Amino acid sequence: MKTFKKITYIIPAMLVITGIQSCKKFLDVKPKDAVSDDQTIFDKSSSETAVRGIYRGLAGDSYYGSSFVSIGYFGGDNVQWTGSQSIVQDFISHNVKTDNATVEGVWSGIYSTINRANNAIAKIPAVNDIALTATEKNQLIGEAYFIRALSYFDLARTWGGVPIVTTPTVTSSDGNNIKRSSLADTYAQVLSDLNAAEPLLPLPTVQNPVRANRETAWALKARYYLYQKDWVNAEKYATQVLGDVTNYSLLKPYSAWFANNAVATKESVFELAYSATYTNGERGSWQPPANGGTRQWAPSPAFITLVNDPTIGGNRNTIIAKTSAGLWYGNLYYRSPATDPAYVIRIAEVYLIRAEARAQQNNLIGAGSASTDLNAVRDRAGLPPTTAISQADILLAIENENRLEFSEEGHRWFDLVRTGRAAAVLGITDPNKFLLPIPFDQVTANIPQNPGYH
Repeated sequence: MKTFKKITYIIPAMLVITGIQSCKKFLDVKPKDAVSDDQTIFDKSSSETAVRGIYRGLAGDSYYGSSFVSIGYFGGDNVQWTGSQSIVQDFISHNVKTDNATVEGVWSGIYSTINRANNAIAKIPAVNDIALTATEKNQLIGEAYFIRALSYFDLARTWGGVPIVTTPTVTSSDGNNIKRSSLADTYAQVLSDLNAAEPLLPLPTVQNPVRANRETAWALKARYYLYQKDWVNAEKYATQVLGDVTNYSLLKPYSAWFANNAVATKESVFELAYSATYTNGERGSWQPPANGGTRQWAPSPAFITLVNDPTIGGNRNTIIAKTSAGLWYGNLYYRSPATDPAYVIRIAEVYLIRAEARAQQNNLIGAGSASTDLNAVRDRAGLPPTTAISQADILLAIENENRLEFSEEGHRWFDLVRTGRAAAVLGITDPNKFLLPIPFDQVTANIPQNPGYH
């Protein structure tokens, strides 16, 4: 994995990418050859190419294509590591070092994505091309704001407060004097970007989860407010998304949203697309050697027991499979070539966000309550309604449902940290470990380290 010395990056002139699959032409168009930097974004085609480049960064191996999601896996208790590299084992033992290559790579990958968004936000508004309508221009800018919001959200929940960079960087010295912001200011940047994105993004006219729309921004707002413990707004924005029954719904059975080569189903609020020439990095780590993978990531024995219990997992045991030699493996990423989507937000999460927000407001049972939303997810999994009635029991039931529902989507670690449950569930005695260390190269560039790391 490459090592990056600064939080700034030199972005190639045209953000050259291979096309990302989509049901819309926007993501199917192949980018043009590179041109000089002063012409990077100057017309409709280059504007669209730039935004495709932001999605490409988001879907890259260092971000949602593998490494960032692995932090959520290995920090929790659903996934075990079968390899020998200590840099991965460190996440499981919660003893991550400042020179961990995965930490460095994820930090760099997210800031690279932010820089691509910054370029689009800075340059697309000035584009004067009769072929680029005002509506199209607004959508492109809105998508850049949305992805930058998601990027800062992921930085905040992984490292706490971070340097906030909102202008394009070109040379390695551009960001030398940018100080680390507080956690509150970092989250404020997330909300600012979501507020900027919302009016620019269109409401969906057709179901197309590979591009951000206004309801995608609402879904991320619901998640954002859940992390802020603003239960009223978390419920509000989740309800706005769930109100669109035309474009989003829970699919039955559980496997319907990923099995049989399904893509872009009504289950997805936001997913990232891959192609035969630009593949998802997760498949190789999950699949066993018999299927052309390494199976270095595998479901933990505890998770296997839970998901195979029909009274707990329901029909969700389709998320794992077993080889003829008796090896269990994760089966969300299974296609060959690895064109499996990366699932960023699913409608099941929005139901459980609203369930948790309602439970925290003591709206526990009956119509329009926490149990209503929890039972919607349970019903899709082939489970009976919950028997929980107290606030504590319903919140625990939601936690357990999240664990099973998103076992191979990297939610578990972040859920346990945000709810204050990581110590009790994972046995972590040092609360400093709830954040990862700032990468060593960033500390040497005068960014203060997180407490508990050296």
